[in-house]
Amino acid sequence: MNKKKEETKSKFLFGKKNYVLMLIGIAFISLGFILMAGGGSDDPNVFNPEIYSVQRIRVAPTLILIGFGVQIFAILKNFKK
Repeated sequence: MNKKKEETKSKFLFGKKNYVLMLIGIAFISLGFILMAGGGSDDPNVFNPEIYSVQRIRVAPTLILIGFGVQIFAILKNFKK
């Protein structure tokens, strides 16, 4: 009877630390996409060089890759021992 209680106790696949890391990864990914947005021009005949800013070319993709790395780590890491 004790085994049945232990089996029904843990229904979540991951632990609390895994879910916190997943939320941090989602925050990094979201911030990267927010930083990548914009930079276009309202008039299609006018070129806006702001689209090639360091923020959109280097920082935003780096944040997105870091976020995906955190997500992979959060999924694969087993904090339950």
